Parts: sequence; C-alpha cells; structure tokens
Amino acid sequence: MQRIGFIVYPSFQSTGLAAVSVFEVANHVCGRTVYDIHMVSEDGGRVAASAAIAVDSEPFALDHFDTLIVCGGIDAPQASDKMKAFIGASALQTRRMASMCTGAFILAQAGVLNGRRATTHWLMAQALRGHFPEVMVEEDRIFIIDGNVWTSAGMTAGVDMALAMVEKDLGADVARSIAQKMVLYHRRAGGQSQHSALLDIRPRSDRVQTALDFARRNLHTTLTVEQLADAAHLSLRQFNRSFLLETGMTPAKAVEKLRVEAAQLLLEQARHPLEIVARETGFVGRERMRRAFLRVLGLSPQDLKRGHKTVNALGV
Repeated sequence: MQRIGFIVYPSFQSTGLAAVSVFEVANHVCGRTVYDIHMVSEDGGRVAASAAIAVDSEPFALDHFDTLIVCGGIDAPQASDKMKAFIGASALQTRRMASMCTGAFILAQAGVLNGRRATTHWLMAQALRGHFPEVMVEEDRIFIIDGNVWTSAGMTAGVDMALAMVEKDLGADVARSIAQKMVLYHRRAGGQSQHSALLDIRPRSDRVQTALDFARRNLHTTLTVEQLADAAHLSLRQFNRSFLLETGMTPAKAVEKLRVEAAQLLLEQARHPLEIVARETGFVGRERMRRAFLRVLGLSPQDLKRGHKTVNALGV
C-alpha cells in the first residue's frame, strides 16, 4: 500500500482535489486499498480552499510517504519556512515529489526544482522563470517528469499527472479504466501542449463542435467537407458559411491544425518513422505533413523530433 500526501494551505485551488479522486477510483478499480490518501498541512486541522470548500488535514510530520503532491493556488503561493523545511526534508526520503499548477512555486522555494525541468500554469510560467532562474521552466507541457520530481500545468492537468502516476504504478489498463470511470473525454500525455487546437478554433455552436469532434476521431481517414457537414447535420453551403463565421477559418484549415497537433504528439511520445506518423494522422505523405508543420508551427517535423530527443537526453 502506498501513502499519498496532498500538501494543502489556506486558499489552495480546489480543482486540485480532482486529482485526489484519481487515487480514490484506483482503489475502487483494484478492489483494494492501493493508495492510502492523506491531506497534510503546516498545523493540521481544517484548511479552507479557494471556493467554499474546506478539508481536514494532518500536521506536517516526517512520516514515510511514497508520494507527496503540493496543491496549487490561484496566485503564486508563498511557502513558510516550516513548509520549505518539511518539503526539503521529505524530498530526501520520498519516492516521488510533485506539484500541481502553481504548487511548483513552493517546490522551487524549497529548492527541490533547482537544476530541473518543470512546468506550471502557462499564465505563471514567466513569473516562475523570473523568480527562479535555476529552474528550467517549460510552459507548454501538461506535465513533466524529471527524475523523481513531477510538475503539472494548471487546473485539470493535475488529473492527467495523477493518471500517469497510476499508470507507472499499476499499468496502462488500470489508468484507462480510471479515466473511463471518471468520464474523461480525452486523456492527455505529458508532452502535449497546454493549448489545444480545439480551444484555439473555438466554435460557438454545438453543430460545428460536433463536426470538429468527428474530425478529431477520424484524422487517420481522408476527411471531406461533405463528411463534416453530414456530422453537423447541415447542408454543405450552410456548414461552410457557419464554420467560417464561427471560427474565422475554413474547415480544411481547421482539420490541418488538428492533424498537426495529433502528429506533434505522436512525434513527442514515440519513435515512429515520419511515414507512419503522416499516415496515422491523415497526411498523404511526409512532404505534405512537412508543409503543414511549417505553416502551423513554423518548424518541420524533423526539427521537432530533434528538439524532443535533446529534451529526453536531459531526462524526462
């Protein structure tokens, strides 16, 4: 049985509690208590979160925790001397230290992130980099693993990180079952960007959103505008007009952005040859994929692959 400690403090961001549910559901899926979950704080007792929620907590003690996770806050939190000492000492004996969102500031204040790669909410990344130049901040990652230290992006990214922890502990099948039970629409990998193409496109109507969802599920096929219009239950003329009005781009341009995002994730997460990546994401071939990458990202798939190999050499 593994002891999981969530470090909380006044006004911690309540979204972080969703990550607690990942370990709770893991116990349910496994039919036994795999994770013994604790809330810990500087003085123990009730700790109020950011929005109408309070949790009971245990005071800091150097008990054995397998994993300690620092919750984030709406703003960059300031750790007390006692908290920094506890985290610093715990880092020497805990198998896995982690932070969600702006909890990275607390790990940085305790010196845990010195010389390590880390991420945080994209809005706070510049501040983390400015205050802690010894931390290698990467603002466009869902979560990062550097040795035994994990850091995640903001808000719901803590759920993705917790699922990845369960996958390392118990396997992909258990993690997938948890995601299904938690009704997660899409489970994100650590290397994925904090900014999704679907959010950038921002359709206003359910019909256009339905067409985009259909496109994302079928990127490996040769998608046509007629298929998207059928998915939206609109005539071709109505669909083209509505799509351009709502998103400011043509359906073809939107599908290209979705294909590039999917291909980028495949290149970052695996060592597939470019031909396979192009085929799996619906590009006709390597050259068409290369041109799309240059239009959307400003760099080629080869450049992206080389950059990811350099990052992995530093230890992901």
